[in-house]
Order: sequence, then structure tokens, then C-alpha cells
Amino acid sequence: MAMNNPYAQYQNNKIMTASPGELTLMLYEGAIRFCNIALTGIEQNDVQKAHNNLRRAQDIIDEFRATLNHKYPVAQDFDNVYVYIRKLLVEANTYKRKEPLEEAIEHLRTMRDTWKEVMRTAGK
Repeated sequence: MAMNNPYAQYQNNKIMTASPGELTLMLYEGAIRFCNIALTGIEQNDVQKAHNNLRRAQDIIDEFRATLNHKYPVAQDFDNVYVYIRKLLVEANTYKRKEPLEEAIEHLRTMRDTWKEVMRTAGK
């Protein structure tokens, strides 16, 4: 089926031509975006909006965990952080609380910013 939506086609091309590093960055950005939408859902008492977007963020965290290369010792450190972030997202989803979600967003932003710096340094 052909894509008639130019924006969807652009997004698809962007993903299909991205390097592994760029894809990782896109996943961090997506997780943060879904968390921000979920935060709005919690603030608006929109349980479904919060739930759906928290599940999407959890799926991204699960993907990060599934793709860790455990032949490197640092993978366990990343896994521990991802487990903690996922715990915060589940808590936010279960109780529709902003505090654990805000903490998760902060951790995700830090990881995203660190990843950007790694990509910038590796590009030199």
C-alpha cells in the first residue's frame, strides 16, 4: 500500500535511512515524547491517554533492554538503569502519579543527552 501522507513517508524514510546511533537517539526522543504525553494525560485525568503512552514508553525501554550486548560489562549498568526507569513508568501507570513519571523523564533526558554527546564525539 502506497503512503499518501507526505509526513508519514518522510518519517518512514528517516527511519529507514538512519544509522544505528540515530535510531537509538530516535528511540530516546520517542520515549520522552510518550512520557510527556502521558504526563499531560495524568494532569487532565485522562486515564486512557496516560496508560497508552506509558505503555509505549515501556515498550521502548523493553526494546533497549532486549538489544543490549551483554558481552560488554557496561551492558549490565545500562540494564540496571532501564529496569529502574521501567519500574518508575509502571508505578506512574498503576497509580497515575506524576512524580515517578517526572523522574523517569529526567533519567531519559540525561541518557538522551549523553547519547547525543557520544554521537558527536564519535563523529569527530
